[in-house]
Amino acid sequence: MRGNPAVRRAALIPYLTAGFPTPAVSLEALRVVADAGADFVEVGIPFSDPLADGPTIQRSTQAALDQGMTAARVLEQIHRAGLAIPVIVMTYLNPVLAFGLERFVRDAAAAGVSGLLLTDFPAGADPEIEALVAASPLVWIRLIAPTTSPERLTRAVRGASGFLYLISRLGVTGARDQVPPDLAGHVARVRAASPLPLAVGFGIATPAQARATAALADGVVVGSAIVEALGRDGLGAAERLVRELAAAVRTP
Repeated sequence: MRGNPAVRRAALIPYLTAGFPTPAVSLEALRVVADAGADFVEVGIPFSDPLADGPTIQRSTQAALDQGMTAARVLEQIHRAGLAIPVIVMTYLNPVLAFGLERFVRDAAAAGVSGLLLTDFPAGADPEIEALVAASPLVWIRLIAPTTSPERLTRAVRGASGFLYLISRLGVTGARDQVPPDLAGHVARVRAASPLPLAVGFGIATPAQARATAALADGVVVGSAIVEALGRDGLGAAERLVRELAAAVRTP
């Protein structure tokens, strides 16, 4: 995940809710964040019961659903965007099963998706599902909570690929005022359990927070702050924020 160490400390991974604030703007936002310095882009497939998400993402999800955004339309949008950077789909298990798991991984790979992150699917919950995704071209990205026990952490990283996603704090997604003081300890614990690159997200909103997180992690995920800027002030505001975040994760 790391690039040239003389240029960048960590990868910047913006999150966007597909279909927000409108499907047309959402498509353009994918291209805007890629051009503004994103190394990956995480695309959320809207789901009617987003338990892991805070108010900002929940509102964006509902707006997208109200405009008819579906898993099929999300994959079509990713294909149309034609991005040169990897695309990670983040969603819940229900929309994927409703689409059809085998069909989803096949169509997602054909659309240009590189990886899948299911927020409500713990490691080991269904070996058949895990085996099917593992056999597909998609990497399987696992969420790791800061309270994960050593035994559960061992299970969580088994079979993971691409990178691991460490939740920086308990609770739902959403901007916070500062990086948790115990983040370094959680990062060290996960690194000891797996050689995979480690991205950190949930609550990172400002360039200063991104810079502090980049000093510890291989990737920095920023979602709610970008979604809020996009919804409130449009593409230009989202682009400026992503440029600032991209500059922040680079080595001074």
